[in-house]
Amino acid sequence: MKFLDITRPLTADLAPWPGDTRFEYSLVGRIAEGSSVNVGRITTSVHSGTHADAFFHFDDRGLTIDRFSAERYLGPAAVVDLSAKFSPGSPGEITISDLETGIIPPRLLIKTGAWPDSKRFPAAIPVLAPGVAKWMEKRGVKLLGLDLPSVDAIDSKDLRNHHALAAADIAIVEGLDLGEAEAGAYLLAALPLKIVGADGAPVRAILWREEGA
Repeated sequence: MKFLDITRPLTADLAPWPGDTRFEYSLVGRIAEGSSVNVGRITTSVHSGTHADAFFHFDDRGLTIDRFSAERYLGPAAVVDLSAKFSPGSPGEITISDLETGIIPPRLLIKTGAWPDSKRFPAAIPVLAPGVAKWMEKRGVKLLGLDLPSVDAIDSKDLRNHHALAAADIAIVEGLDLGEAEAGAYLLAALPLKIVGADGAPVRAILWREEGA
């Protein structure tokens, strides 16, 4: 069985969303200084690196992250590789025709290659074209994951795609690292931390499949 970690590491040089809280880890207790244990503390936005958006993130009446079932983030998935279509930092649209690759599983991961360096926040990113969320809903998609910091344009104010995905009851995972993921079918585990009342949470995301599959 082959496992692939598709999580962006949380590090001090991880580029945050402009204006958001930068990730920081520090030791507040050190064995070398007389403590019985090493104890760490983190400061971060819940949207740092690889993370899940709750619908509450963009809708006061939306589900908070602790109210999403674990099953949404576990199970059959597929990676669609669109990296030949987009270049780093480029805008553009992810269309229905880009995603018509045969059987669509409940969890769809889109590889764009448009954010290859986690230390540099992209100036622009590809986004879903109008109608894609509804198309996915009709095909039973329950989770959309991307290797981008958002499902909407960096300068979006209305967050059209966030709202369209919520209306289609499709969970959102952003900031994946799909650089080593080939197109095809997998199993996915991308569980967000269960933070009560939160608008999102960090995720450790793993893909796997049988050798030779």
